Amino acid sequence: MVVEKRSLEQRLKEGTVIVGEGYLFEMERRGYLQAGSFVPEVALEHPDVLKHVYRDYMNAGSDVVLAFTYNAHREKMRIIGKEHLLEPLNRSAIRLAKEVAKEHPIEEALVAGNISNTNIFDTQDPGSKEKVRSMFAEMVKWCKEESVDFINAETFYYHEEAVIALEEIQKQDLPAVVTLGLMAENTMRDGYTVEESCKILSEKGALVVGMNCFRGPDTMQPYLKKIREEVEGFVGGLPIPYRTTEENPTFFNLPDGGCSCCLPTETTFPTSLDPLYHNRYELADWAKEAQNIGVNYIGLCCGASPAMLRAVAEATGNKTINSKYSPDMEKHFLFGKDKTLNNNNLNYRTKA
Repeated sequence: MVVEKRSLEQRLKEGTVIVGEGYLFEMERRGYLQAGSFVPEVALEHPDVLKHVYRDYMNAGSDVVLAFTYNAHREKMRIIGKEHLLEPLNRSAIRLAKEVAKEHPIEEALVAGNISNTNIFDTQDPGSKEKVRSMFAEMVKWCKEESVDFINAETFYYHEEAVIALEEIQKQDLPAVVTLGLMAENTMRDGYTVEESCKILSEKGALVVGMNCFRGPDTMQPYLKKIREEVEGFVGGLPIPYRTTEENPTFFNLPDGGCSCCLPTETTFPTSLDPLYHNRYELADWAKEAQNIGVNYIGLCCGASPAMLRAVAEATGNKTINSKYSPDMEKHFLFGKDKTLNNNNLNYRTKA
């Protein structure tokens, strides 16, 4: 039965909202995005591929189709010499997201516009702040014109840049989700604690505040607890699916002691992180813990696969479109329990 589409706020009041992010790594993994520049040209060059990825994450349980415009801001487009494609890329990413959102068989998915860290923000340079504001303003304006349901403003490591993003979203009268990327010094780069920043952003009117990217569940969860204690409104948590540690809390400097080759990059980030994944069951356990402490907006960021997101969604009590494909070892020739299976194989499973 198809139900009427609810707003983000309605869904948050009624339960946990699941959000699939991490398209950047997924597109690179599929071969349609260049690691390094990390600009989502796929929205123009391979729209069919982008729609497929949107669909995969939605079918895995995401209540939101996030328009893939992370890093699709004026500065990134300038660096690759394609600033003239800025507006077409942004509008295409949103329109493709809207097409996929309508495919949901039960309730049309929400469509979120996306703005993010600009990498040019400088606390000591007023000119940089005006450039950042201008970049956000034009992207949010296009989102408004394309009728998104809300704006996801993400991965800010400066509190003041996050505030500018929120202000520009509010000028267009759109709901705002604002999530912060906490680097290894464990504070925002302009001196705020992440919980202080989130409290201010929430009090300024952000619908959801929280954290995304940079950190895996183990090094994000302690800060999500602090945010939940300080913030009265909705809280979001979207970690990366890598085994970050107290010694190496982000994926930027995560070591791999088992690597047998000479890496072409200084660290495992971004293209040698493969052996450092959490498995889906660890991610599911984190999602339950996050839900239990009152995190309302739960998902995964860079590195996540649809199968991982499905495990997170199911762990929080959601049945997804593709839950029919969730693991069931009942009939496996070595590990199953079906009475018709060959005992000669079943008894061999510890030796296989």
